[in-house]
Amino acid sequence: MKLLGVTTLAIEAVKVIKFARFCDHRGYFTEHYRKSDFANQPDMSFMKDVSFVQCNESFSQTGTIRGLHFQWNPFMGKLVRTLSGRMVDMVLDIRKGSPTYGQIILYDMPNDPKGDSSEWIWVPPGFAHGNFFTEDTMIEYFCSGEYSPGCEAGISPLAEDIDWSICDPTLKKLFDGIASSTSLITDKDKNGYSLAAWTDGKNSDNFVYGKL
Repeated sequence: MKLLGVTTLAIEAVKVIKFARFCDHRGYFTEHYRKSDFANQPDMSFMKDVSFVQCNESFSQTGTIRGLHFQWNPFMGKLVRTLSGRMVDMVLDIRKGSPTYGQIILYDMPNDPKGDSSEWIWVPPGFAHGNFFTEDTMIEYFCSGEYSPGCEAGISPLAEDIDWSICDPTLKKLFDGIASSTSLITDKDKNGYSLAAWTDGKNSDNFVYGKL
């Protein structure tokens, strides 16, 4: 795997990992994951103790909104990339005591099949995760915990008490346009917790800043 760099986003624990493609007149080849590189590269020290136990793939139609999901017992970090189309990733800090608690960031991840690089986004435990799509899109994500249906919850991406102040305003406007008109969001996601309602529940104590 040829790593090109790691970028820290507005919430420090969330990282973007850029890796190379090897292109020629036929197309490209890329090695998008190698365990030893994730474990041993100095810039990747935040991944040193992470192992993946599940890999998921999903397809979403234009205008779909998914999330904001999270899990405990076991905790689940997600390493996410766009296979085709355009995903905008959404990451909400739910770590009690965090200086960015309740804040959400957006990261634009279109896939350009002619580009000479691609990206992962790393969403560690302690964050509610979702995405929205401006075109038909396929994504893949590696998970550091197996799915546990009895220990999952979601905060509605439409919740009025989410703090969007550190988001890219262009991407926020794009989200607002989709959210105001789409039917491609499940009732479960749309009617998820508000941030305040989640915070008031005892399960929120599973997510504490500095202990994950």
